[in-house]
Amino acid sequence: MILPLETYGRRLLAGAEIWADRSPWRGAAFEFLWFGLKQAWACLFGGALLALIIGTYLFWPSDSVVSRYDFLVVGAVAIQALMLLFKLETWEEAKVIFLFHIAGTVMELFKTYHGSWIYPEDSLLRIGAVPLFSGFMYAAVGSYIARVQRVFHIGVRHYPPMWQTYLLAAAIYVNFFAHHWLPDVRIGLFIATALVFGRGWFWFKTDRKRRSMPLLLGYFLVALFIWIAENLATFGRAWTYPDQAAGWQMVSWAKFGSWFLLMIVSVVLVSLVHKPVPEDQARANENARR
Repeated sequence: MILPLETYGRRLLAGAEIWADRSPWRGAAFEFLWFGLKQAWACLFGGALLALIIGTYLFWPSDSVVSRYDFLVVGAVAIQALMLLFKLETWEEAKVIFLFHIAGTVMELFKTYHGSWIYPEDSLLRIGAVPLFSGFMYAAVGSYIARVQRVFHIGVRHYPPMWQTYLLAAAIYVNFFAHHWLPDVRIGLFIATALVFGRGWFWFKTDRKRRSMPLLLGYFLVALFIWIAENLATFGRAWTYPDQAAGWQMVSWAKFGSWFLLMIVSVVLVSLVHKPVPEDQARANENARR
């Protein structure tokens, strides 16, 4: 059964495609717009959580009996529940979010203990110095990676052997902790990432044509957007770094490198639930749906 809203959407899309086919420039503009809309749809969980962080920072009443951080915990759970209820997210993707929540909370407990960053507001729903909504920020990354594969019908070629990705992700995760006592080996991890993923490409479908991009470039761009989102989140005082204690300033570019490495861990965690789909199989699946 096709709902009236879906019928209207299909007619609107058909009309837009006719408009886009009239010139190469229109076609490129339409595809770019469609790419942005799909990206927004893929990061629905993270976007909603970021909007909640900024909104509560701007409008939360100072005399409220409920702390803003506790409200963010309830809000994050509500967003997750609504996405599952309305089937905007699958239970398989929810499993990915759970894995990220655990990995992220463990890292948060360690990093806040060592003063890497702080949560400056009081709350009840927390473990030690870490409010419980923090795990959902890591989960938002996992949600995006899982959803983007489905939204863009992603297929890969020359994806590295899984055992190599597991070892690399484990080394990256351990270094996030070990560099507090041992030499920071992130330069070596960047080189290892280039060696492991350097030959890989992924294919995706934005409009009607399948496009391709090197895996490393895709990871770089996603890490860049996460770094931008981190700037917005720290502006909204979701957490603060030591150099932001006297007032907000942009997050250092060194954190961008950390997010790039965390992207690798994220991709590997998602692959535990969603195995990378070879491009030939992705095309076959797409043809079968037509």
